Amino acid sequence: LQPSASKPVREAGRDVSYLIVVLFGVGLTGGLLYAIFKELFFSSSPNIIYGKALGKCRTHPEVIGVFGEPLKGYGEMSRRGRRQHVRFSEYVNNGLKRIRVKFYIEGSEPGKQGTVHAEVEENPGSGQFEFRYIFVEVTPTRSIIVEDNRSEQS
Repeated sequence: LQPSASKPVREAGRDVSYLIVVLFGVGLTGGLLYAIFKELFFSSSPNIIYGKALGKCRTHPEVIGVFGEPLKGYGEMSRRGRRQHVRFSEYVNNGLKRIRVKFYIEGSEPGKQGTVHAEVEENPGSGQFEFRYIFVEVTPTRSIIVEDNRSEQS
């Protein structure tokens, strides 16, 4: 090739490589935004399930009677005393996705702490997740049942 003809070829190659880098960056950013949006706003997000379960506990009269108001919820404690994310597990039973969450609550009553166990199951008709159960373990021998739909579901 002549020197004058190689310059446009080099510029075109450079432009294509810049385009590839930009497209890769846009794709990566889109993927990250989708993951964040899914985690924060979809009904199957453990954080959404935690928020709904905590809301139901805050309105349950027996839970309020034991722990007092205001009721606070939080995840696992780390070694440094910092509160971590809510513990959860996902599994499939009879072809339906289920998610279990576990978190802790405490209210204004001193020394009272409870462990909340909740499970949701995917509704095959709507695709939404519905609570199977929510119960608060006050002591190893006492639990408060906030919601129990296990007999309605299989």
